Amino acid sequence: MAASAAALLALSVAACSTGASGSTDAAAPASSGVDAGAFPVTIEHAHGSTTIEKAPTRVATLGWSDQDFALALGVAPVGAVKITWGGNAQGSTPWYDAELAELGGSQPARYSDADGAPVEEIAGLAPDLILATNSGITKDEYTKLSKIAPVIAYPGEAWGTSWQTSLDLVAKALGRTTQAATLKQETEASIAAAATKYPQTQGKSFIFGALTPTDTSSISYYTPLDNRPRLLVDLGMENSPVVEKLSAGSTEFFKTISAEQAATLDADVFVTYTEASGEMEKYLKDPLLRQIPAFASGGWVDASNKTDSLGLSAPSPLAIPWAMDKFVPLVAAAVDRAA
Repeated sequence: MAASAAALLALSVAACSTGASGSTDAAAPASSGVDAGAFPVTIEHAHGSTTIEKAPTRVATLGWSDQDFALALGVAPVGAVKITWGGNAQGSTPWYDAELAELGGSQPARYSDADGAPVEEIAGLAPDLILATNSGITKDEYTKLSKIAPVIAYPGEAWGTSWQTSLDLVAKALGRTTQAATLKQETEASIAAAATKYPQTQGKSFIFGALTPTDTSSISYYTPLDNRPRLLVDLGMENSPVVEKLSAGSTEFFKTISAEQAATLDADVFVTYTEASGEMEKYLKDPLLRQIPAFASGGWVDASNKTDSLGLSAPSPLAIPWAMDKFVPLVAAAVDRAA
């Protein structure tokens, strides 16, 4: 991965974490919603297999969306990674806070994983389950964490778990697969509703990019393995053929090419993050970047609101409806401008 500001942005969005704060007694009752005969259960993942003997009551999370999945299934975590990119003053998100208020739970202790898994902080919470289904924990971290409580790591690539797979893994770990089936249907329904509300997005090609104003000599983009493109595909859009070609055979979620190839990035819509006022205008006027076809046609999306963008980069049954309501209208407007 290129050591550019855009790449660093990509990693910051993936990690979404610094700091520590919050309560340590946020657990929800384990009996409510637990399927009969759900335990013991053994779950396979990238670092091996984990057996959970009984319904967990004190859950700590390390994945950058795992707290959402647990809460959506009725279990308020006792600890979770602090969200700094798109998060609020509590290191949380509006969708998490709304669900937590409805459940009647307390905010979890918030910790940083910027320097790796905070093993000692998690141990201090005395969890009986650690969820890291969409994380980057190493084998060594997994081993250390497993001495505290059963750990469910990601099943494939680090930071590359789809929301559907995370939901399945978390539901099995919590013994709530029946509830998860309904939750999946409701989440899919929110995506379908957005597709119906914004029919102009259907079948349109896109590139989800990440530019940086301090170095316009390169163009970064997310590959089809990343959750951002995955969610737009769920919506009914299509990855740009050029991105499909450039990403063929790659296991990377984020790649970079020279801005001299801007004209080849053909797509109906080009999405890019911006951090400050005026950045999008700079990109649109740049001698090389303005050759991106979607920039010339008006089919660009200025993803300036971090919270709304986080709903795509950390999709979950709680975040997805927010993204459908807040982010998809921007995509539809870009399609309309390019028409």
